[in-house]
Amino acid sequence: MSNPLHNTSDHWRNRYLLMRHGHSQANQQCLIISSPERSIDAFGLSDTGEQQLASLVDAWAWPVPTRVVHSDFLRTTQTAARVANAFELAMSPDQRLRERFFGELEGGSDARYPDVWALDAQSAEHTTHRVEAVSAVAARMMAVLEEWERKAQGETILIVSHGDPLQILLTALEGRPLAQHREQPALLPASITQVGGAP
Repeated sequence: MSNPLHNTSDHWRNRYLLMRHGHSQANQQCLIISSPERSIDAFGLSDTGEQQLASLVDAWAWPVPTRVVHSDFLRTTQTAARVANAFELAMSPDQRLRERFFGELEGGSDARYPDVWALDAQSAEHTTHRVEAVSAVAARMMAVLEEWERKAQGETILIVSHGDPLQILLTALEGRPLAQHREQPALLPASITQVGGAP
């Protein structure tokens, strides 16, 4: 896919803080929860996730965000709200930041993730088990950043999403083959990765 964004500060109009949601009830229960039907109103943050967010906000070590854009799933909405409330910011939900859909594996054990990732390494286009293709995830995630690059300048935008989509996005931003997305360091719950803006 074409990549008009480059991971160098000279080419960015804004700074982005890419944040994975805090530890969730789905993480706690070792479940794959990726559909809007299950995720918008349920499977929010666990007690551990709430504690992570409280600690993160209390000891905020990142540039202060000027906007908060988030997946509309409950776990990401709650994560975004903790930061938005701390900095008195409005929140903007964006369906394009949703979790990767895991098709027939939805609601099952998260022990099946490695099976999908092994297939990802062979092809970024595969949809085995009706899983959303890596290429499709990359396209929608990139579209969010591209839109904000057109609409805003000089801002620090917190993007709250999910593990797989963020790792796929980072792979795309680095210009690496999307099939290599699992070679990215794992993004821990409530972790933040900065791209764009000043070094």
